[in-house]
Amino acid sequence: MSGKFQHIINSQALFTALRRDLHQHPEIGLEELRTSSIVADKLRSWGYQVHRGMAKTGVVGTLKVGHGDKTLGLRADMDALPMQEQTGKSWSSRTEGKFHGCGHDGHTATLLCAAEYLAKTQNFRGTLHLIFQPGEELLYGGKLMLEDGLFQQFPCDAIYALHNMPGLKKGHFYFKTGAMMASSDTLHIEVSGKGGHGAFPEKSIDATLVACQIVLALQTVVSRNVSPFSPAVITVGSLCSGEAPNIINASAMLKLSVRALDNKVRQQLLKRIGDIAHGQAQSFGAKVNIDHINGSPVLINDPEATAFAINVARELVGESRVCTNTAPVMGSEDFAFMLTENPHGSYLFLGAGDEPERCMVHHPGYDFNDELIVPGAMFFSHLAECFLN
Repeated sequence: MSGKFQHIINSQALFTALRRDLHQHPEIGLEELRTSSIVADKLRSWGYQVHRGMAKTGVVGTLKVGHGDKTLGLRADMDALPMQEQTGKSWSSRTEGKFHGCGHDGHTATLLCAAEYLAKTQNFRGTLHLIFQPGEELLYGGKLMLEDGLFQQFPCDAIYALHNMPGLKKGHFYFKTGAMMASSDTLHIEVSGKGGHGAFPEKSIDATLVACQIVLALQTVVSRNVSPFSPAVITVGSLCSGEAPNIINASAMLKLSVRALDNKVRQQLLKRIGDIAHGQAQSFGAKVNIDHINGSPVLINDPEATAFAINVARELVGESRVCTNTAPVMGSEDFAFMLTENPHGSYLFLGAGDEPERCMVHHPGYDFNDELIVPGAMFFSHLAECFLN
């Protein structure tokens, strides 16, 4: 089948250069002005109708061919991370403290590569919507696009997205029916006590002590309130309270990451966290305020849509390079919002290579494997041609 996609193969150098240009100019969530302009200009030059402005910097390119009634949505994320790159590559980030450490530069280049091929060949009948989403790393860019009317303006019979994944065999496709990625909730718990001198604890309500008791008590939620057959994680990633050793602090701040692979378990976790935080604080005469910063649901793949994509991948690369029962992960993806509103869709991993030296995403030494652009673009293209014929 590679002969059919010779144009994609021949364009690898072009889109590798584009990917590395995006890598040199990273933009974090909802600030992807340069990136979205490049995407929009490319799509227009290939004959797509382009809509801009959803979630501030989102881009949707639409290509309608013939009189087919079916519609397909393909999505790529565009944003970088607020972290410092340490790859030493000649195309390293030119912006201090910003870095494409998750490969969204590669995802954007891959979908653009497919976009050019599909516009050139037009070997389908129907409507194709290419969704370039900002703010995935914020875990609510997809939600903002939906709130701005994504599927009202661009209805899709099915939606698909992929993510590169270091640690998995290069160029292999990994699928999972049902829950594939965890929900994610960020909580801030502010403890309010009564400050005082470190030598007179009886005259104070130590917010630091209360915060520590909350941290310990939260460890019982997964072990004693959630079924052992239901994966869940509560991580207290930050506890901040005071700076001096001889001051009893009046306030403390906990920052939590909460994850589950079942939306009912997710709600159970959030309720128990609230109950425990308030109960522990009350037992010491303190108070807490819980701020739910953001949250995304469990990413759940539709069985029919996943089976269709599996068949497409098998036709493309053969049975041996397709895994149909990938283990779910506790990482999160805000494509889950799109699948919640439009459940007929699926999300997959494209293996980036399992060499011991290859860095995982969100590592300062990570770099997108440019060899994935061609197989990723071929998959998106074959998927579109099969679905829309």
